[in-house]
Amino acid sequence: MNNKDLSQVDPVVARLCKEEEERQARTLTLIASENHCSAAVREAMSSFLTDKYAEGYPGRRYYGGCEVGDEVERLARNRAKELFGAEAANVQPHSGTQANLAAYLAVMKGGEALLGMALNAGGHLSHGFARNHTGILFQAEHYGLDDETGLIDYDEVQAKAESLRPKVLVGGGSSYPRLIDWERLRDIAHGVGAYLMADIAHPAGLIAGGVIPSPVGIADLVTMTTHKTLRGPRGGMILCGKELIKKVNSSVFPGGQGGPFLHAIAAKAVAFGEALQPAFKEYARQVALNAKVLGESLLALGYELVTGGTDTHLLTVDLRPKGLSGKEAEARCLELGLVINKNLIPQDPRPAMETSGLRLGTPALTTRGFGEAEIREVAELLDRAISGKDKEQVRARVLELAQAHPLP
Repeated sequence: MNNKDLSQVDPVVARLCKEEEERQARTLTLIASENHCSAAVREAMSSFLTDKYAEGYPGRRYYGGCEVGDEVERLARNRAKELFGAEAANVQPHSGTQANLAAYLAVMKGGEALLGMALNAGGHLSHGFARNHTGILFQAEHYGLDDETGLIDYDEVQAKAESLRPKVLVGGGSSYPRLIDWERLRDIAHGVGAYLMADIAHPAGLIAGGVIPSPVGIADLVTMTTHKTLRGPRGGMILCGKELIKKVNSSVFPGGQGGPFLHAIAAKAVAFGEALQPAFKEYARQVALNAKVLGESLLALGYELVTGGTDTHLLTVDLRPKGLSGKEAEARCLELGLVINKNLIPQDPRPAMETSGLRLGTPALTTRGFGEAEIREVAELLDRAISGKDKEQVRARVLELAQAHPLP
């Protein structure tokens, strides 16, 4: 072993890390599930805590030498509870999907029924998609959206719940741009003897910032990632009431994971601490405002949006009137430094690797200091990139904007 830095030990990996930093710095990220965490979060992620094994929970570990790790995990849990007003928290899940699976298995068994939002309606793979483990383990069925409005059809949810009698009803998704009526979903779930699980992986930061309503205290289980609008490290978390935390803890460990990643938990603690500051509330407010402005600008440019707009940090563009696939639009934008992703839309006739839509989000640009004026210009750049107009001018302007708004 030696104390040489990465460039000396492994110049290939060092080069790739530097290339990724430079790629992010010279492009503009509009992927709704991505953000830029702080230098402090990155520092915690690269700490010596990465070397420590710590199976179990604070005060009940299966390894010695976990005194510092215990303190780190307690701090993360306490900050999470304060941030979201929750009674209990498990900060060990490595991802949102692992958090979801652990939450399910805390209250249900394999073969029991699960009801979630369909993938092409804005749901997530881990809400019972056939090829996901959740679709393999459970008897999964899905609800969709109203054909006219693009909003959740709560009457359909109720009818399917009464027919299926699921053990868990899932609310939330990965590309649904509107507010969710958590009280209505709770009433539907509890009316058929089901647990309500709220997956807030996407809007967690907006909820923490008080911008949109919270399901905490309404849903029986609340799961999330810690890296999207919450602007922390990649990871997951589960919130619940005191009556369920023992089951949740057992489902995470030893049920689904071994040793937790203490370095990631430390980084989560840093991010939660940042989110408890007044500046984060302003950030969350600006994320939602920027998304609204982006949607209004695209509508003015002749684009169609699923549901006609957004209440959150993301919006979904229907490209069918443009005669263009999401795959084609993504490639055109990426070539010019606008990083976006293709996305299924309701009743999408195209396959998932092609799609008829785009999903756009404002968390990363807002982190870099973009306000309404810059977002309006970004909408125009997106339009020109998708239309194939003025490619060199667009590329140059994207780079100018990126250089004027450095990474944190």
